[in-house]
Amino acid sequence: MTSETEMKRVVVKIGSSSLTSLHGEISIRKLEALVDQVAKLKDAGYEVILVSSGAVAAGYRKLGFLQRPENLPEKQASASIGQGLLMEAYSKLFLAHGYVASQILITRSDFSDEYRYHNVRNTMNVLLERGIIPIINENDTVTVNRLKFGDNDTLAAKVAGLIDADLLVILSDIDGLYDGNPRKNPKAKRVQRVSEITPEIEACAGDTDSEVGTGGMRSKLDAFKIVMASGIKGFLGQADTADILYQAVHGEAEGTYFEAEGTLPLNQKEQWIAFNSGPEGEIVLSDDCSGQIADGQSSIYPDGVREIKGKFKSGAVVRLTDSHGEDIGLGIVNYSSAQLETPEKNKDMKNKAVIDPEAFVCHLDLSLPVY
Repeated sequence: MTSETEMKRVVVKIGSSSLTSLHGEISIRKLEALVDQVAKLKDAGYEVILVSSGAVAAGYRKLGFLQRPENLPEKQASASIGQGLLMEAYSKLFLAHGYVASQILITRSDFSDEYRYHNVRNTMNVLLERGIIPIINENDTVTVNRLKFGDNDTLAAKVAGLIDADLLVILSDIDGLYDGNPRKNPKAKRVQRVSEITPEIEACAGDTDSEVGTGGMRSKLDAFKIVMASGIKGFLGQADTADILYQAVHGEAEGTYFEAEGTLPLNQKEQWIAFNSGPEGEIVLSDDCSGQIADGQSSIYPDGVREIKGKFKSGAVVRLTDSHGEDIGLGIVNYSSAQLETPEKNKDMKNKAVIDPEAFVCHLDLSLPVY
């Protein structure tokens, strides 16, 4: 695990409510405060990636709407205006500090295709090595619901894993995770540190959506599950707290810190399989095979396959389940669905693993969210 002194690469995610005014337009004051803090980290030698919401919130009033639109075409039209306004403001403010900002708009399909996934990674690494500040958002103007990340908390977590970040900082309108809803329960206490996101921790999330954002506390916990599984530290704090970013990096901020303890982090291949691949089919395993995996064995052979669901080719990512329909894991399959349905036609299959042992993520052990 990276120590504070070794920490170099930080992903910062900020939500819509932390960037816009009460009227729904960009707040230059809030934007300046954020940029000043990012610049301070840059001046101290950190690489910073900014995942910024706010495009729809910044643009919908320019279309004449009095409230944030609900239907997809109006949201996308708002984003097409707001994204330009947002980047223009960011560029001017960062240039005043001597830094250049770049824009990267991503859809989920950019991550689900392994080649494009690594291409995005390479692009970001070049930008960071050249001292640029990448500003990332989902491409809301063209993305349809089935290809959406769902919220920028999830996007930020996946970006953090993609570029091997040391820390993900999520800035919100609440100063951490509480054991109850602090807006309804004045006795609710903030959780200082989380080493495992248990059902009890998830129960603390409640519903904390803001009027201009899409991600509540549950989406933030899902995001921290991803980064913790990837060996990355996390922090959740209030965006309008003075010097919150610098303090968060140095472990001194008021908020909630997330860091997994005693677990082996997923490598890049495993991260792509677990969080981005999108399984193309399903293999139902026998009870004996399921039990062996639960005991730590990762090799799966044709005699352990009980049923094939869907059509897929060799090299595809498939979901593995037990006879009761419970998820076991995800992995890259060495055979097509047609081959697995007729193993008697291929005698060489008997002694060759169905799933590549180097490309298998077992969810019985990791309890990870599958997207």
